Amino acid sequence: MELFSFQYSNNSVYGGFVDALARTTQSVKAIETIPFLPISFFKTHAVKTTVFEPEQVFESSGTTQTVQSKHLVKSLQLYEDSFFHGFTLQYGAVKDYCILGLLPSYLERKHSSLVYMVQRMMDESAHPLNGFFLADVDELVKRLQQLEQQQQKTLLIGVTFGLLDFAEKYHLPLQHTLVMETGGMKGRREEMTREEVHQQLKKSFSVAKIHSEYGMTELLSQAYSKGDGIFYCPPWMKVLVREEDDPMQIRTTGKGALNIIDLANVYSCGFIATDDIGEVFEDGSFRVMGRMDNSDIRGCSLLAL
Repeated sequence: MELFSFQYSNNSVYGGFVDALARTTQSVKAIETIPFLPISFFKTHAVKTTVFEPEQVFESSGTTQTVQSKHLVKSLQLYEDSFFHGFTLQYGAVKDYCILGLLPSYLERKHSSLVYMVQRMMDESAHPLNGFFLADVDELVKRLQQLEQQQQKTLLIGVTFGLLDFAEKYHLPLQHTLVMETGGMKGRREEMTREEVHQQLKKSFSVAKIHSEYGMTELLSQAYSKGDGIFYCPPWMKVLVREEDDPMQIRTTGKGALNIIDLANVYSCGFIATDDIGEVFEDGSFRVMGRMDNSDIRGCSLLAL
């Protein structure tokens, strides 16, 4: 994937934010000194670089009481390049998979970046049994059984509460299906730790590992975990940690609030201070431990500490 470059003007949201901190490109000498934009700005401002009419506006999920974030996307092709490359690096070609989406909370909303991604992956796969499932889980069972009989490599990607509901009703041994959770509970179920969620899903589906996707409306890239909640980023994405009580204290490893560099965010902001709490390891992988106090329930791997 080609390299990205950033030219933030001082009249952009990020440019104004940097100016307020009295930071300049000359004063940033190390990755730890980059100013990261609080993710809440996507709720209150049009976060974009250069003047353009967005090709798509993605909106975050959440409860009816929360204000949704909006990501103004100049180029859907850029988003597609990012998620196709990111998935392929971890799992191989999308066209080799049948893709089943159990994403009820996302399908009920318009402008979901996750639904867009999964739909485009289905288009690329072109498998006749691809599909989204909202309420007709009996049909999902039939397709999974058929795909297992065919020994077809399959991706079952589901919002966490949807997978748990499904796993409580059906016990299906899946030998050729990759089960991937994303999106958390979203207020639909009692919060559980990732370990508790994965143990329940592994038991119901007779699989050794549960995979996870870490993504959000404000990012055009995703990180993936192949088990045990340890996520790996594509080369154009990096996670750091900051002190909760001093956001300018940033480290490349350790525990704290998560900051994300996403170079696919060329036309919005590539440096985001999230509300997630986690740990970053020496090899650049990371785990998510929960959410900061008073942050909104939203769709990016919300699980309890």
